[in-house]
Amino acid sequence: MTLALVLTACAACTDNPRDGGTPPEEEIRQNTGVIATDPAASRGPAPEVPGATSGGTVTIFRETALARLDPQRIYSFMGLSVSQLYARRLTTYADDGNGKLTLVGDLAETPGTDVNRDCRTWEFRLKENVRFETGAPVTARDVAYGIARSFDLTLAGGPTYLQEWLADTPQYDKVYDFAADRTALPPGVEVPDDRTLRLTFPKPHCDLPFAAALPATAPVPAAADTGLDYDRKPIATGPYLIEGRTGDTELRLVRNPQWDATTDAVRHAYPDRFTLAFGADPVTQTNRILAAQGADAAAVSYDGIPPSLIPKVTGDSLLRSLTPRHSVLNINTRRVTDLAVRRALNAAINREELVKALGGAAVARPVTTLLPPSTIGWHDYNAYPALPSLGANVPELVLAYPDDAEGQIQGTALANSLRKAGFKILTKPVAADDFLHEIQRADNSWDLYPDYWAPDWPSGAAVLPALYDGRGIKASGGNNGTSYLDSRALDAEFDRILALPLDAQGNEWAALDEKIMREYAPAVPLYVEMTCTVRGPRLGGLFVDGVFGSPAFVNAFVRG
Repeated sequence: MTLALVLTACAACTDNPRDGGTPPEEEIRQNTGVIATDPAASRGPAPEVPGATSGGTVTIFRETALARLDPQRIYSFMGLSVSQLYARRLTTYADDGNGKLTLVGDLAETPGTDVNRDCRTWEFRLKENVRFETGAPVTARDVAYGIARSFDLTLAGGPTYLQEWLADTPQYDKVYDFAADRTALPPGVEVPDDRTLRLTFPKPHCDLPFAAALPATAPVPAAADTGLDYDRKPIATGPYLIEGRTGDTELRLVRNPQWDATTDAVRHAYPDRFTLAFGADPVTQTNRILAAQGADAAAVSYDGIPPSLIPKVTGDSLLRSLTPRHSVLNINTRRVTDLAVRRALNAAINREELVKALGGAAVARPVTTLLPPSTIGWHDYNAYPALPSLGANVPELVLAYPDDAEGQIQGTALANSLRKAGFKILTKPVAADDFLHEIQRADNSWDLYPDYWAPDWPSGAAVLPALYDGRGIKASGGNNGTSYLDSRALDAEFDRILALPLDAQGNEWAALDEKIMREYAPAVPLYVEMTCTVRGPRLGGLFVDGVFGSPAFVNAFVRG
């Protein structure tokens, strides 16, 4: 998932893990342990949260409204977090708040069965007594229908892993036309009986249990599908249902009486309701929460703490953790073709000075790897600790950056680093709203530009193939891999590792990370971001989601 840069500052913060304990002051959050092999781990109810009480309203502040509710169209951090409350998926994560993630069955009894042990055919057996808010039981056909509608480009916006994997092409809409026959199923999707869903892929996809944790696998009853209007009020399967919304200012969720805690290994339903309040800026949000008047005492800011208010926020009000959101300076390998130059660029950047310019260690942490530290199997290395001499072979390079406050800080710091190292750098500010679109054009005219990536699950499979598989480069634009690295030898490595058993992939992705940097140097890894936000004194049970780096609400409760 590519994203815009959003950094919040937080000095002298203390992490707030899920269990209320105190983690080490300096944190590297590396996820561990991920697939539940014991079916008991997928059964409910979820372990009680110490000190949790039932009742009350949790308020979530955000400056801008939530864009999507339709589970097949969600692809924002807030959407992914909030949808956990009302939309169950085939699988989901049990997260201890400190990086220990266990992938468990959500709708399914287990995280999935690799039928032939070749990662091509997967089966999911649905749990009993999982119901929609209407009282109707959730069937495998409802899950299959949800996947089928994700092929419809008029309902686009969500992730496309399943569609591309099933169709074996990024042009999945050419393989299966949902609008032509809504009773048909996409290629590779079968429903042998009401509780069994079978997915068969032309190529091995050992990461399928992770991809199944995205809300694209949420069930949708065909009779309730209203197309684009389904976004207004999707039918809930989680502990909460959507009561209503008031324009772009408020969204209200209340308990779903059809949700059965014994079927859910992850979620609780402690509060009576959640209110998402939109419109207030981060300064107002933080001041209201610190004042703790009325409902604000049980509120959390989704936007984070602005630097001017950092000194006012201390102790249990803070919620902080490193995130998987990873920043790089991409090198356009179609323009900067000399590997020696790309290696020298890596050695030239002063990451510590860059992080300091952005707000210091409280907002980000320097990294020299292509994978963020939260990736399973990650190991640290620095391929280019010393600046080599390029002699007279020093090219003039154009560095583009978003023309907003943060982009200007970053562009200036990067240009200064490179100039100090002897590079000739021209800077090109680009309208911030157009920046992502422009660098995703394969024919863009710049040599260097910052870019960002947040993996959809904590595996190298959600990073390296997504960014460096040359077969995915589209002439029409919309490219995720904006270094435009295109190597058939590397593509073969992606295919090889993707076909390995999941527990064998972590070290292989980490090794390939280093190989790409040493043999191709397509980017300069810069830093990973920090989530730092404030919560009211009556709000408990929050932690930072280990997959998306955003506040998680599944354990939230209001103190009496």
